[in-house]
Amino acid sequence: MHQNGSQEPASAGEARVGGVEGAGVYESMRAPVYSSAYVRPTPQMVDALGDVSAATACAKLHQMGITRTFIDGPVPLHREPDVKVTGGAVTLQFLPQREDVFNGAEQEDIERKTPLWGVLESIQPGDVLVISAQGSHFTGCLGDMLVRYFKLRGGAGIVVDGRVRDAARVRALGVPIWCTGVTPHYASQTELFPSAFNVPVGVGGSLVTPGDLIIADEDGAVVVPQRNAIPLAEDSLLHQDREAFARRRLDEGARLSDYYPLTGESMTEYLASRSAT
Repeated sequence: MHQNGSQEPASAGEARVGGVEGAGVYESMRAPVYSSAYVRPTPQMVDALGDVSAATACAKLHQMGITRTFIDGPVPLHREPDVKVTGGAVTLQFLPQREDVFNGAEQEDIERKTPLWGVLESIQPGDVLVISAQGSHFTGCLGDMLVRYFKLRGGAGIVVDGRVRDAARVRALGVPIWCTGVTPHYASQTELFPSAFNVPVGVGGSLVTPGDLIIADEDGAVVVPQRNAIPLAEDSLLHQDREAFARRRLDEGARLSDYYPLTGESMTEYLASRSAT
């Protein structure tokens, strides 16, 4: 762990904000806490998973023995057909406020000294920002200005187990976002505050570490470990091709039990159809 920035330390038992004694933000909490010891996924990993759906990824990872990959709660903010994003995870962690450390009575201006600003400055093209907000209904983790800056830095999408604000302007930006809803609150106005970035986080019941891959679509968001990316992609694309064949046959009037899943005879038919193309 690193703390980025130099602050004059408070004496023992003393909390200070801007040099003023009293309850507020510990000086150490102003310096973004982060980890730089992670590796972004390769473009080949991201590209390989580009056509893999969240549902297929979740099912195949389960078969590989990784069973808690679904990020429960966040749904697409943009209800548009074919909303989809695949990319490497950059993480942001929110923690509960405590009055002597960080409280919502302080000015919104303080947020710029926290990991909320730090993580946005770290965004690279293709990154997916994953925010752990403990499912809070009252924490607007991001709004218009921050999502706008995320987009300008080339970010691919955002997954947050909490709320966003400035909904109309954020939707107009066109950044794919999965969240639990909207709120008028800014990030540290009520019960949480941004505490660290690019550290392992728990999001919607799943562990996400920096550099994991995220697949998010209309079914939700799924986390994919890097080491599983290529074998998952190969197995998933074959699975989806088989399902496309079964779907065509069902549309033509075939029996469900004969084609989903493929049986011995229908598998032979499928393999023959592939050989013919």
